[in-house]
Amino acid sequence: MENFINGKEILITGGTGSFGKKFTKIVLEEYKPKRLVIFSRDELKQYEMSSVFPVEKYPVIRYFIGDVRDRNRLYRAFDNIDVVVHAAALKQVPTAEYNPIEAINTNINGAINVIDAALDKGVERVMALSTDKAANPINLYGATKLCSDKLFVAANAYAGNYKTRFAVVRYGNVVGSRGSVIPFFLKMKESGVIPITDKRMTRFWITLEQGVKFVINSLNVMQGGEIFVPKIPSMNIMDLALAIAPDCEFKFIGIRPGEKLHEVMVPEDDARKTLEMDDYYIIQPDHYFWSLKSKNNYVNAKICEDGFKYSSDSNNCWLNIDSLRKIINKI
Repeated sequence: MENFINGKEILITGGTGSFGKKFTKIVLEEYKPKRLVIFSRDELKQYEMSSVFPVEKYPVIRYFIGDVRDRNRLYRAFDNIDVVVHAAALKQVPTAEYNPIEAINTNINGAINVIDAALDKGVERVMALSTDKAANPINLYGATKLCSDKLFVAANAYAGNYKTRFAVVRYGNVVGSRGSVIPFFLKMKESGVIPITDKRMTRFWITLEQGVKFVINSLNVMQGGEIFVPKIPSMNIMDLALAIAPDCEFKFIGIRPGEKLHEVMVPEDDARKTLEMDDYYIIQPDHYFWSLKSKNNYVNAKICEDGFKYSSDSNNCWLNIDSLRKIINKI
């Protein structure tokens, strides 16, 4: 893993988001990139991030203003880049429902632009970040991310003689990320009332640090075309509420439009092409060449049985109230 990251010129789209900042911190502290480009469209967030990671202290870092919707800017930003981590997205479910064309322009058309720029500029590896909502989606955000996933997987077929290879990482809710339920519950705790959608609701749970390290590890082992899914714990929404605000009143408001009771990261329909490793799953692409590749590169993998489904309600690893409190206290 170190040998791959060290000496590389890396660019992260959406680099000023929660994931981007943690990715930057870990890469700067644990690796030695030749260059690290933070690509995002918000000048204020770049200014604030540059005060934490100043160029004077970290001479390898660069801040590029740009939008993944802008092909020309991507082509300029990808000059001499070896590795792209694509984290830019419109990810708020209600926002995507109310502004569907905007979500499509960023999450789908932006993905197309990243793919084209990476191919034409000779990027070596591209890792796109996905979401559990892309598996059997019921809202527009999930649908756009499913489309994005398929674009990045199929991009390996477009690559032809190009050296660029594409893969995807899919994981669940990120603890404490912007817009997640923990900051919301902490804010509502002050009012004494915590709104709960449904007491049966479950979600996959991963920390930002775990997410970043899983992406870096996946970049190291990828061959092109994989969707990597980490084995992570589930939590029940009531356990989370009790961990944060045990003395508050709980008000049950019902599941919101576009929301699932449980999340799935490997749908049952994908079981026949899913490999199980010790710490993660690999959803294999349907391309004809993949069977030859997988035999050579994932020799220790176990093929999942027909009917297998990796769902947050049937997971064999769970976070209880005490473990949730420990995680929350570290945020």
